[in-house]
Amino acid sequence: MGTPYRTAIKSPTWLQRLPWIAVLLWAAVIFAVSARPGSTLPGGYSVQGHLGEYFILGALLFWALRTRRSEWHAVAVAVILGSLYGVTDEIHQHFVVLRTPDVTDWALDTVGTLLGALAALALVRLKVGRGRSAS
Repeated sequence: MGTPYRTAIKSPTWLQRLPWIAVLLWAAVIFAVSARPGSTLPGGYSVQGHLGEYFILGALLFWALRTRRSEWHAVAVAVILGSLYGVTDEIHQHFVVLRTPDVTDWALDTVGTLLGALAALALVRLKVGRGRSAS
């Protein structure tokens, strides 16, 4: 009867999915750290901890999103997604022994995501700038 209908859309390869795999793995790391009882965190959890965790998340989200639309759109969506994940992280902590949700922590998570996305944008632009100057 002929060949089955095939669409022109190719399924993404594992390499194309790698940025999202990295995002999910890092989100799992954040979840695992949040699941630790407060007494097991040495000296509590610092400002640098929140900023650092979410800096990495912001950079990874930017990496995963940057192929769509503009780079600034990727930054904005990365910050929105990172901030929303920060909200779920704080809600999760409500159910963990000796941990409590904190609006300040969520704000730090959001700032960390923004800084990470902006740093990733700067690296992309630096790389593009070097590529142009080498020509």
